[in-house]
Amino acid sequence: MNITGTQEDNRILPALALALVDNPRATLQELAKAVGISKATLYRFCRTREQLIERLMNHSAEVFNQVLRISQLDNGTPLDGLQRLIANNLKHRELSVFLMYYWWRSDSVDTAAEADWQNTLDSFFLRGQQQGVFRIDIPAPTLTELWGSVLVGLVDAERRGRVARAGLPALIEGAFLRGALVV
Repeated sequence: MNITGTQEDNRILPALALALVDNPRATLQELAKAVGISKATLYRFCRTREQLIERLMNHSAEVFNQVLRISQLDNGTPLDGLQRLIANNLKHRELSVFLMYYWWRSDSVDTAAEADWQNTLDSFFLRGQQQGVFRIDIPAPTLTELWGSVLVGLVDAERRGRVARAGLPALIEGAFLRGALVV
C-alpha cells in the first residue's frame, strides 16, 4: 500500500532515490535510464538534480510522517509498536537509504519534521521504559538514535548485498532489543 503521493510518485520516486544513492553523480538522463523512464518524464518531475533531491526530501519526510502515524506507537505494547514501526519503515526502505545519504547534505532539510519524528520516537521509547520493557539506563533520545541507526544501517547493508532481505524485520528488532531490552 502506498501511503502518500500519486501512484506515479510512489512508483518513480523510490526508484530515483535508490538510483541517486547508487550513482550520486549521475546526470538526469542516466537517472532516468536507471529507473526505466524517459528523460522527458523525469524532466516533468524535476528540471534539475537539485529540484529532484528537494522533491525526494519532501516526499520522504511526508512518507515518514505517515509511517509514524500508521505505526500507532501509542497503541498496544511497546514491543508490538516496535514491530509495526519496523514493518512500516521497511515498506519504504529506498527512502530510508536516500535520507541516510542526503539528509545532512541538503539545504532543504525540514527541521520541524525531524523534530516531530524525534519527539514521537522519544515519547514511544520513554513509554516503553516506563512500562519496564526498554532499559532505563539509556535515555529515550539515545534509544531513538540507536533504533534509527540499526534500521538504516541494516537496510543499507541489505541494499549492498551484505544482509539477506529475508528475516530483516526480525534482525532489526533483535539487534536493537538486545541492547535496549531490560534483562
